[in-house]
Amino acid sequence: MNDVLQQLDVILAARRSASPDSSYVASLHHRGLNKILEKVGEEATEVILAAKDASGDRSEVIGEVADLWFHTLVMLSHLELDSAAVLDCLGERFGMSGLDEKAARV
Repeated sequence: MNDVLQQLDVILAARRSASPDSSYVASLHHRGLNKILEKVGEEATEVILAAKDASGDRSEVIGEVADLWFHTLVMLSHLELDSAAVLDCLGERFGMSGLDEKAARV
């Protein structure tokens, strides 16, 4: 699984400096952080709606979550971060109560 994220990190980083006419991701980078954040919000809303309406075949939920994760990775790339930082953060939370982790952030 991490291989997919690592591959996406490399591709998304390369697209930061690519011509906006060359790819969708390059065009998002060119349009700036606000446009990328707009897409993240749009995809989050679509995930919520798909999950709310999920019954039986849940492939729409999976597809929408994939879109959300992808656009979140574009956001991280735009900020010159990558998925490894997020995975490290999640890894540090193992063995800690979610309530304790949340209290530590306040």
